[in-house]
Amino acid sequence: MKLQMMLSFLNQDINIIEKTLEETIHADSPILHQASLQLIKAGGKRIRPIFVLLSGKFGQYDINRIKNVAVALELIHMASLVHDDVIDDAELRRGRPTINTKWDNKVAMYTGDYIFARALELMTKIENPEAHRILSNTMVELTIGEIEQIKDKYRFDQNIKDYFRRIKRKTALLIAASCQLGAIAADVEKNVQQKLSRFGYYVGMSYQIIDDILDFTGNEKELGKPAGGDLLQGNITLPVLFAMEDEEIHSRICKVHEHTTRGEIDQIIALIKQSDSIKKSVAVSDHYLNKALAIIDELPQNKAKRALKDIANFIGKRKF
Repeated sequence: MKLQMMLSFLNQDINIIEKTLEETIHADSPILHQASLQLIKAGGKRIRPIFVLLSGKFGQYDINRIKNVAVALELIHMASLVHDDVIDDAELRRGRPTINTKWDNKVAMYTGDYIFARALELMTKIENPEAHRILSNTMVELTIGEIEQIKDKYRFDQNIKDYFRRIKRKTALLIAASCQLGAIAADVEKNVQQKLSRFGYYVGMSYQIIDDILDFTGNEKELGKPAGGDLLQGNITLPVLFAMEDEEIHSRICKVHEHTTRGEIDQIIALIKQSDSIKKSVAVSDHYLNKALAIIDELPQNKAKRALKDIANFIGKRKF
């Protein structure tokens, strides 16, 4: 079942989110506006806003209130992608030219900063100190994760704990915050808020691991960028760490640098796919997915509970 079909009961509210996203990034500066709008028009699954909305369904759901949280979380995610593309010198994002490619790095960095600022401005409409504490802590961890990723580029002696710590900060904590802040905005009971946060964390870990698998098993059309891009940029992911347990693959991977040829990367991708590293990575993703599904069983019964389960399975079972 496609994601859109699972969430058909949210269609009207998702449309409100899209409209609010466009309204929020409006800027008097034509370049800022065009650059921000290009990012929004590139699309995306809107996973974080969806988790905000579904978590709110466990309390006093009011789209006019909760949309501010949903849009803020998506903007924070989008801003981090803009900064990522500058750091990685990426040319494509979801099959479209990145802001740094269409304009330049300076425009991209200021656009990312502008989008971050608009997200924080939206969150001021939620008058809850706990919500702002959670969001600020999440943004601090996200930034640390970005710095750690830069530090770890082409560091082939890192271990799996380094990887888990990095994806926790870069991905899982923002999804956990989406669930928790959506619940807070709807005055959900504290114990349910905490369960939703833990659910989001486990789903986020599974989500990122599958993304890292797809970077080797997908094609350019599916990924919106060339396969193996993470490795070429020096980002050491779980399939690479498992593959490097083989001495031959280890020696090939350790020679990768930013100017490694496409042909060499394709050969390494083939070796990784032939090894058991993909299978082992899927097993780790399934471990986190099962933890998330176990938490869903503890949540109050409603339509959103079923949707959370469907989305978790969708995330964990994407094509690879």
